[in-house]
Amino acid sequence: MGPSLEGDVQHSGAREGAATEGAATGTGSEAAGWAEKTRDPFFDNAKYIAIVLVVAGHAMEALRDVPAGRALYLFLYMFHMPVFIIVSGYFSRRFPFSRNKARKLITQLLAPYVLFQIVYMLLGKFVGGHDVNPTLLDPYFLVWFLLALFAWRLSTPVWLRIRRPLAVAVLISLAAGLQELPGVLETGRILSLLPFFVLGMMLKPEHFAYLRRRWVRILAVPVLAAGLVVAYWAQTRMSVEWVFWRRSNDYLGVDNLTGTAMRTGMLVCATILSAAFLALVPSRKTWFTGLGAITLYVYLLHGVPVKVADYLGWYDHPALHTTLGVLAAAVGGIALAGLLSTPPVRAATRWAVEPRLAWAFRPRPRKLT
Repeated sequence: MGPSLEGDVQHSGAREGAATEGAATGTGSEAAGWAEKTRDPFFDNAKYIAIVLVVAGHAMEALRDVPAGRALYLFLYMFHMPVFIIVSGYFSRRFPFSRNKARKLITQLLAPYVLFQIVYMLLGKFVGGHDVNPTLLDPYFLVWFLLALFAWRLSTPVWLRIRRPLAVAVLISLAAGLQELPGVLETGRILSLLPFFVLGMMLKPEHFAYLRRRWVRILAVPVLAAGLVVAYWAQTRMSVEWVFWRRSNDYLGVDNLTGTAMRTGMLVCATILSAAFLALVPSRKTWFTGLGAITLYVYLLHGVPVKVADYLGWYDHPALHTTLGVLAAAVGGIALAGLLSTPPVRAATRWAVEPRLAWAFRPRPRKLT
């Protein structure tokens, strides 16, 4: 995802359940506990390249008035988060059977969500001058993914038990567009993107091995190129809100029949682009393979400098609102991702990204009487 997924095949039982939590979220301590020989470099490579694209997308978000910037933004948003969600689903297959599930959900997802929700709300209030509603139930900026992954992980026993889980997830996603759902807890986005998580859960090593075939990798190049061309064509014809997967058909200005057809097409396109992206990911160990284990640091931290730059008006310079300016912002995002992956940054922020919280847990679960 060609070489076989030897590393992934070696995972089994409780050992996989304990190791894959860190692999899916990209934290360091859980991933470090996973023996090197059991890690497939492919997944770490995929996660790091995907997080670099996420940062690049956010870095040029304020430049969407430039046609090239808007097109590139639409193109990236069609697949970079679906890729993350598919990989997260793949590594969540054994979550119901893993040990210390509650502790992992709290320390890896819920606690960082609360901390960074507060950070971004305070940033918006005191730097951006926004009227911020101080609530933990309405995810602010990029922390929605932690809340979504928390909800999807809790739902894993359902998808492992029912028949046709992917079909059910697609129907839920399509139904989510039929009416405006509450912004609280990002309900619309969680339900709309659910098929990618369930798809990841349904995938097996042989499916990723298929993507490593030579002819698939060759075909992936024109597929991604065609996606970029279509994005440029669509950038004046569709609202950017579509790729956020959070609004109803009515909000987006279409009837339910058109909206459902649009969502179906987007699900198909996002899946094809994700497969093409994964087909081109190196399967061998590279210089950035190790960084794939700490992508959560990059994800949670990069929004701070990006938001500060936006709040302080740095994006207002006319030179940035050109095609070259968009490319410069994207390159700056790539450099920022590299900087946030460095050991000093991780050491300084580990308390927030990977809180230990040993004091909050009992040595053993409470016995019921």
